[in-house]
Amino acid sequence: MQRVEPQDFSRVLSSMCTKPHPAAREAAEEFLATNPGDPGTYETVSELEQEAVDMLGTVTGLPNPAGYVTSGGTEANIQAVRIARNRADTDRPNMVAPDSAHFSFNKAADILNVELRTTPTDEDHRADPDAVARAVDEDTAVVVGVAGSTEYGRVDPIPELADIANEVDALCHVDAAWGGFVLPFTDHRWHFGHADVDTMTIDPHKMGQAAIPSGGLVTHSKSLLDELAVETPYLESKSQATLTGTRSGAGVASAVAAMDALWPVGYREQYHESMANAEWLADRLAARGHDVVEPELPIVAADMSMPVTEDLRRRGWRVTKTGAGEMRVVCMPHVTRSMLRSFVAELDWF
Repeated sequence: MQRVEPQDFSRVLSSMCTKPHPAAREAAEEFLATNPGDPGTYETVSELEQEAVDMLGTVTGLPNPAGYVTSGGTEANIQAVRIARNRADTDRPNMVAPDSAHFSFNKAADILNVELRTTPTDEDHRADPDAVARAVDEDTAVVVGVAGSTEYGRVDPIPELADIANEVDALCHVDAAWGGFVLPFTDHRWHFGHADVDTMTIDPHKMGQAAIPSGGLVTHSKSLLDELAVETPYLESKSQATLTGTRSGAGVASAVAAMDALWPVGYREQYHESMANAEWLADRLAARGHDVVEPELPIVAADMSMPVTEDLRRRGWRVTKTGAGEMRVVCMPHVTRSMLRSFVAELDWF
C-alpha cells in the first residue's frame, strides 16, 4: 500500500482546527484504545474525562460543571438542543438563533423535530436582541448565542440573550466551540460567570490545541445533563448521557494534556499572537484596496473575487468564503507571520 501523507498545514488558512500540542498528541496515542463510554471498565479515562470537564468549567467561568467530551461542536450543539427540548413543557418546541449560528443547529432541528427560528444579525454581524425578543414565545425551548462566530469571529450580546431566554422560561445555550479558548483573554461578556447561561459548547480541538475529536459540552447543572440519560443495562454504569456510545479516550486524554500544558499562560500568548497576525493581515489587505471586516477575534474576512479565491486554491492555499462571498482567513496557532507574508506576496501577483 502506498504511503499517504496527511495534510500539510503550511498553506491552510481556512481551518478552525490546528496541529495538536505535542503533549496532546502523545496523550491521544496513549489512550487511543480506551472507551470513556464504558466508565465501569475504563476507569482511568473516565476520571480523566471529569478532569477535562472541570478544566473546561474553569475556562468558561463555571464552578462544579457537569458535561462530557464530545466528538465536536456539532454533537455538543445537538445535545444542548436535546436537553432543552426534553425539558420544555410543549409539544411544539422551537429554538431561536441568529443567522450567524453554526449549521449544526439546522441538523439539530431536523433530528430532534424542533422548529428553528433564525433572526437577523445587526450591521456588525452580531445577534440583534430586539429581533430575538420578537421571535421567542411560550414554546421556545432554547435561545442560542454565538461567542466567536465561524464566519466573522463575532460575539453575540450573551447577557441580553440570557435575559430574553429567562423571560420565556427557555434555556440559554452559548456556542463557543471556536471562541472559547480565546475569549478568556478579552473583555467580552460571554460565559457562565457573565450571564445566566445554561449550556455551552467549547472545543479543545480548535484553539485548545487538542487532537481531533475533542469537543466539549458543559452545563451548570447535573439535572440538565440527566435530561439526556438513557439506561445502559449491560454496562457496569447504569446510565449514559452521551449521544454516542463507544468513544475513543484519545480525545479526552488529549484535551486534558493540552489544557494542562497551556492554560492559562500558553493560551494567552497564543491569543495575542493570533490576534496580532489577524490585524496585520487585515491592514495589508485594506492597504491593497480591499474592504475588510475588522477582526474582533483572529478571523479576517475581505472582499475577494471568486476567480482570485479559486486561483489561490490551485496554488495550494486553503481559503474559504463567507456566506456573503468574502474571503475568510482563520489565524490559528499554525498560521505564522511568515506564512501570511507569503500569502500576501502571492496576492500581489493578481
